[in-house]
Amino acid sequence: MDILTFFQQCINGLSLGSMYALIAIGYTMVYGCLRLINFAHADIMMVGAFLVFFAVSAFEIPFYVSAILAVILCGILGILIDKIAYAPLRSAPRISMLITAIGVSFFLENVFNVFFGSTPRFFSAPEFFMRPLTFFDVNLTAITIIVPIVTLLLLIFLLRFLYYTKQGMAIRASAFDINTVRLMGINVNTIIALVFAIGSMLAGIGGIFYTISYPTIEPLMGVLIGLKAFAAAVLGGIGSVGGAVLGGFILGFTEVMAVALFPELGGYKDAFAFLFLILVLLFRPIGIMGDWRLEKSRF
Repeated sequence: MDILTFFQQCINGLSLGSMYALIAIGYTMVYGCLRLINFAHADIMMVGAFLVFFAVSAFEIPFYVSAILAVILCGILGILIDKIAYAPLRSAPRISMLITAIGVSFFLENVFNVFFGSTPRFFSAPEFFMRPLTFFDVNLTAITIIVPIVTLLLLIFLLRFLYYTKQGMAIRASAFDINTVRLMGINVNTIIALVFAIGSMLAGIGGIFYTISYPTIEPLMGVLIGLKAFAAAVLGGIGSVGGAVLGGFILGFTEVMAVALFPELGGYKDAFAFLFLILVLLFRPIGIMGDWRLEKSRF
């Protein structure tokens, strides 16, 4: 591999990792507050992709307007899932919420399968995102540059929200002891709904970017992507927003570079990513940026 190809693959890995990171943030924030692995989270990414697709193709709404509407609707969907499926089980054993999360995931997948069919559909993105760019003889497309930049900007905005606003501080406090937060007079249900809204909106953005980069959508598109994003959250340290982003970058970089270095093993690229996850967790079970205090805290 020459140096130009290496840099090109690095940028491709950074772009892919950014998409994983956007989805992984939702996993890590929900887990931080509820100690719940929200398996329906990746399917919200799929919903965002379908919303943009049908808004553009069926209703001829401009792409950028469709993307904004889809992200907002994904946030509302996240809140509804929490209110309908998870809120009634707040005091139930956690296994009940886990099973419910799996059920919500299957429900979303099958609803879209029934109404829209299982046949993959081609997503025609605006030409702007596919515009070829050349930097120092490295050939790229605009989307590979846009995704990491947007991800980093969203990360900065989210971290400032979590550390410099009352709602953000309430979210961080809930991650350590949600009962104490209740005793302090904070409406925990509102905070949890806010967490679901933020995570779902980021998943919607990730789904739109993923669909632009890999222009095919189907009801089950979130299954493998969700597993990788969850792996990224665990790798970075589940419960840590920065860790989720770092884990996404590492996982995307590993996946792309593994195929570039060993093209004959391209069919096993997913195995490379999960193998790397296993190796990291063998030496640091809480993840790269995990916090032992968060793991030891209880409701």
